[in-house]
Parts: sequence; structure tokens; C-alpha cells
Amino acid sequence: MTGEALAVLGLAICAGLCGAGSAIGLYFTGSAASGVLAEDSKKFSKVLILVVLPATQGIYGFVFGILGLGSVAAGLEPIIGARIFAAAMPLAITGLISGILQGKTAVSGIYAVAKNEKLSGKLILFPAMVETYAILGLVVSILLLP
Repeated sequence: MTGEALAVLGLAICAGLCGAGSAIGLYFTGSAASGVLAEDSKKFSKVLILVVLPATQGIYGFVFGILGLGSVAAGLEPIIGARIFAAAMPLAITGLISGILQGKTAVSGIYAVAKNEKLSGKLILFPAMVETYAILGLVVSILLLP
């Protein structure tokens, strides 16, 4: 396998797993919000931020894919391609897992808003804490790029 192919494969896996994590997380939050809004549509603005929080992991994967492509060139040595592949893995793993878990955490917040909408601002903190690990994965991946 060429260095270019290894690098592109790693970047594609990263973008794909981050996107999958976000999509699954958004499925959870969107489903929960739909149920809450069916009962009281006035809570839309209170749950909206909680619904979209898991989307960020997909954005991180996309941005890293673009950044990583800047390191890919025709005739790339296999060792450099392997380094780019390896650099993509911290974000790939944290993006997938944190997107799913952030969605599940946000669902709990959405259900809490259904009971007490005054909590909505405070409830953003909990899924945002899960986001920290996606951000750390992004930083590590960027630092590992050759």
C-alpha cells in the first residue's frame, strides 16, 4: 500500500467515524426532542442547543480530514502515510464514542427540560463535558500530523 493510500484511508476512517458518532448522537437527541415538543412546542428553543451538540464531532472529523489532506502528496513515503493514518486515530475513536455518549447525555437533559424548562441553560454543561474528549482527540490528532 502506498503512503498516499494509507494517509487517505486514515483520514477517511476518521471523518467517517466522527460523522457516524454525530449521526447516532443526533438520532438520540432528535428523537427525544420530538417527543418533548409533541407535548409542548413552546420548549423548542430550550431543547435546540441540546439537540445539536453531538453534531460537533462530525465537524471536527471533517476539519481534520481537510487539514490532513494538506499533508498528502503523490509519491508520499509509506512511513509518512502511516504516520498520518496513526495521527487520525485519536480523533476517529474519541469522535465516534463521544458523539454517541454526548447524544445520550443530552437526551437526559432534554427530558429534564420537559419537566423543568428553567434548567435548560444549566443542562448544557453535562453534554459539553463529554465534548471535551472530542476536543482533546482533535488536538492530539493535529499535533501528531507530520
